[in-house]
Amino acid sequence: MELKLSINGKTYSISVDPTDTLLHILREKVSLTGTKNGCNQGHCGACTVVVNGKAVKSCITKARKLENADVITIEGISSNFNLHAIQEAFIEATAVQCGFCTPGYIMELFALFSTSPNANIEEIHKSLEKHLCRCTGYQPIVDAALLAQEKIKNA
Repeated sequence: MELKLSINGKTYSISVDPTDTLLHILREKVSLTGTKNGCNQGHCGACTVVVNGKAVKSCITKARKLENADVITIEGISSNFNLHAIQEAFIEATAVQCGFCTPGYIMELFALFSTSPNANIEEIHKSLEKHLCRCTGYQPIVDAALLAQEKIKNA
């Protein structure tokens, strides 16, 4: 099938199998490798991207559901080599260890703060609980989320 969608503001028409995953499309067809393949079952969150304003696990999102979708990946949130406030916050809060899970966390928070800039701590925790990190404690990630929220409000 021919799939038309927007990725990071650029329109694509890509020949895909309807059962191809968004993760496969991003990494193999469009060469955007910032989105990671962790568990390939939708459990770990490393592959999270934003589709039509919502955080989704790209490893289980099928091509057949993406016609005319608007996809934002980790590569699409910075501009002109300037990091997004969430990316800055992860660095400042030392919430990055190996970095494998980081893009998924950042994209989850990007979706959350885009729709709920004043999300409370319970909403932030609920959003982040969909993700696994094997390298660090989760407190630096929560600290980064709160710092990012503050940075976004003050921007």
